[in-house]
Order: sequence, then structure tokens, then C-alpha cells
Amino acid sequence: MKTLVLIVNRLIWFFPTVLGLLAIVFFISHVIPADPAAFVAGENATPETIAAIRARLGLDRPLHIQFVRYIQSILEGEMGRSIYTGRPVAEDLLGRLPATLELTFVTIVVASLIGIPLGVVSALRRNSWLDHALRVVTIAGLAIASFWFAILLQLLFSMRLGITPLSGRIEGWGPEPITGFYLVDALILWDLEILADALHHMVLPVATLALPAAATIVRFTRAGVLNALESNYVLYETAMGYPRRLVIWKYVLRNALIGTVTQIGLIFGILLAGAVVVEAVFDWPGLGLFAVSSILNSDYNAVMGFTLIAGTMFIVVNLVVDIVQGMIDPRETR
Repeated sequence: MKTLVLIVNRLIWFFPTVLGLLAIVFFISHVIPADPAAFVAGENATPETIAAIRARLGLDRPLHIQFVRYIQSILEGEMGRSIYTGRPVAEDLLGRLPATLELTFVTIVVASLIGIPLGVVSALRRNSWLDHALRVVTIAGLAIASFWFAILLQLLFSMRLGITPLSGRIEGWGPEPITGFYLVDALILWDLEILADALHHMVLPVATLALPAAATIVRFTRAGVLNALESNYVLYETAMGYPRRLVIWKYVLRNALIGTVTQIGLIFGILLAGAVVVEAVFDWPGLGLFAVSSILNSDYNAVMGFTLIAGTMFIVVNLVVDIVQGMIDPRETR
């Protein structure tokens, strides 16, 4: 029952949140000094031609009227057409969504497998040389700019050593599309060559995105474990003579990982934002690269469509995190 109330509460706030997000992005994108009608018309177009295109696209109307019309089209299930590709925005987004989701999910898995154990070790060996080293590394991981780190990885591992691909999602053609996720489709078809190639292309993008994500997970896991170790119930179990390993695994980790699980949900949104830059650097054919191209071309419909998809995914993921958090600690759903 508590979980149902939580879901209903999140759904109530879903529409105002998405509406506010769309409003902010819409008005910011439209006040930028760029004219998509001029882009469509071409360099040699006359002012009359540009004005006609602006009228056809509805760009000559007041901003609030354009926004209301856009919301109406969204409610009707229509995102409009991309000025850059000429195709429906929904079709462009759905075609690129699996690439971004696959990259994001793999990054979260890698960051969690690295960050959680290191966070636990850092807390259990508090103020040791290993703890200090991990804290320095995590601070550096959060401070390093993703685009700069991505270029360094390309220069070292692709151009200097030649052990990883420079860019792209796969060499040649991908597997027969079933789910759109290359790793999943390759496993379904049991094509190990394509699977290995897809994993090979993911090494550098995942490493770039996983560095700040793992750093965040390490810091929150460490803080959670330290708080749990100092709690009364852990001190009681230790005083009763329970083995330290049992106390850590049974009592400490379950309570310490509550904050970490919440952060993993927030990291999903951070990865979506970071993917915009990383996908552009690695020419990864996902939502991020599409968003960058749309912004550069003042493709309003495409930018708004990306905002809607990204915002919706972020809200849904945080709802799932809240449910999982309630399963780990039922007190969280009260």
C-alpha cells in the first residue's frame, strides 16, 4: 500500500515537472540569436523566402502561442518534424534511444561494481594510506572535465597505442535489430564476433562516463558505511561477539547502501547529461549526439523532444529507485 501511495505521489508531480522543464528549455532555445528558417532556406535565400518559411513553421507567432501549440501537439502524441533530418522527431529519438540506454546501463553497472567495493574498503580502512589515496582519486574523478578526459583517452589508447577504436558504436554493420541493444541482440543471435566488437567500442566511452560515476558511488558508500559502523545496533552486535565479517555483510551494508542506491538513480540523470558531450566526442549514435546536432542547427522540435525524453527517463528512474529504496529499508516509504 505504501509503495502504491509513493507511485501515485510521483505520478502527480510528473506532469508539472515535465511541463516546467519543457517551458524553461523552450523559452531559452527560442531567445538564442539563431534562425532555423534561415538554415532551412539556405545561404542564398531571399528575405521573402525566409519569412515564408518562418510562417510555415509557425515561428512568426508569439512565443507563448508557439509553446501552447507545442504542448497541444505533445498531448496528441506528435513531436513534430526535425528541421535537420526532415523525419518525425519521435522516429529519430526512438532510433537513437537504445544506443544511449545501452551506454548508460553498462556505465552504471561498471561504476557500481568498482565504486561499491572501493567505498566499503575505504571506510573499513579509514585514515589509512589506501583511504587517502581513494579520496584523492575520487576528488580528481569528479573534477576532471568529461570531454577533456575523453580526448586524452582517444589520444593515448586509440591514436598512440592503437588498442581501442577511435569512435563509433561498431565496425561495419550491427547485428540484426531485435531490441536495438547491440549487446543484447548479439547474445540473442549468439554472434560472439559482433558482441566482442561492440564491447571493444564501448571501452573508452564507458571509461569516460564511469570515472565521475564511480567516484560519486565511492564517496557515498564510504560515508554510508562509516555512519553504519558508528550506529548503536552495530556496536551492540559487535559487543555480543558476532564475527566482524557477519556484522558487515548482514547489518552494515544493507543500511549503508541506502544512500548509494539513491545516488545511482541520480547518476542516471548525470550520465544522460554527460552523454551529450561524450557521444559527440566518440561519435556515438545516441541521443546525446542527436541533441548536439539539433542545438547547433537550432532544431527546436528535436531539442524539445530530447528534453522530454530525457526528463521522462530521469523521473521514471528515480521512481524505480524510490521503490527499491523502500524494499531495502521499509522505513523509507513511510
